[in-house]
Amino acid sequence: MTINRFWQLDHHPEGSDFRAALSLREESLAPLGEGQVRIRTLWLSMDAGTRMWMSPRTDGYQAPLPLGAKMIGLCLGRVAESRDPRFAVGALVRGFGQWAEYADVAPDLAGLELLDETVADPRQHFGALGMNAWTAYVGVKEVAGVKPGEWLAVSAAAGATGSLACQVGRNLGAKVVGIAGGPEKCRYLREEIGVDLAIDYRNEDVAAALATIDGGLNAYFDNVGGPILDAVLPNMAHYGRIAICGLVASYDGDRPMPGPTRFDQILMRRLRVEGFFIPDFLERGAEFLPQLRTWLDEGKLALRFDEFGGMEKVLDAYAHMLSGGNIGKVLVRVAED
Repeated sequence: MTINRFWQLDHHPEGSDFRAALSLREESLAPLGEGQVRIRTLWLSMDAGTRMWMSPRTDGYQAPLPLGAKMIGLCLGRVAESRDPRFAVGALVRGFGQWAEYADVAPDLAGLELLDETVADPRQHFGALGMNAWTAYVGVKEVAGVKPGEWLAVSAAAGATGSLACQVGRNLGAKVVGIAGGPEKCRYLREEIGVDLAIDYRNEDVAAALATIDGGLNAYFDNVGGPILDAVLPNMAHYGRIAICGLVASYDGDRPMPGPTRFDQILMRRLRVEGFFIPDFLERGAEFLPQLRTWLDEGKLALRFDEFGGMEKVLDAYAHMLSGGNIGKVLVRVAED
């Protein structure tokens, strides 16, 4: 009899106290349902957007998880058992499953995908070929409409999505500003990512640094909201575009954050502001992959991995990611392949 360990959502977290809200449980694996696929998890992806799923908010892009449910997130692993002919046992797959050693999914609801095993580092299916990269590509190229020679700013620029957005912008010919917290992250952005300007929001005046850009920012890729957005708005060029894919400054609370104090600049500078989420374009993944794979193979798209080991470390990894302690993508290695 196979035992499965999983993280269960017992209470809505208060702030970042995840240990009071989630518990590590065990169960005996039940028979697989018709049409389902069972994944032996190799890695779990730690993503800021899942913080909203833990709250009781009903106005997000996904309904909140019911208390007592297994926590949901992106997992990467091998098919251990299948009742769907599209997914053979042993296949490498990625999809929205449970924070568990074995994740049972309905493939179409989970966005389950067969993965290319010619990729040297399979973690890149969470990296340069994963949903953070899809988000960066769509946000920079389509939502923000970045063109060669324009100025693009990115917040949370040393994180998974942010660092990829900086590189997508650079690859499209833009001049890139990365906004991140601390000198180590800014050094990473300058020396490894190749941004034109790195701003340390913890130790610098972001608005004053942005004001040195002649003509202002043409585009802004926002992962944060809050005070960083307030600093950006007066420094946008006329007819600039803002793509909002995250509001990590507000994820710790259940109340919506107040609007930007410089909201007037949206009118005065004739800005276009658009929010977008991964579920908006999941079905287009195959469309993005050729360009992303080319950039990966050419060394033009890279992502650092900040890896924790073992199911017991999931909450440590999650808190580390949400507090901004990471550079790049936070993963939990659940099992060896």
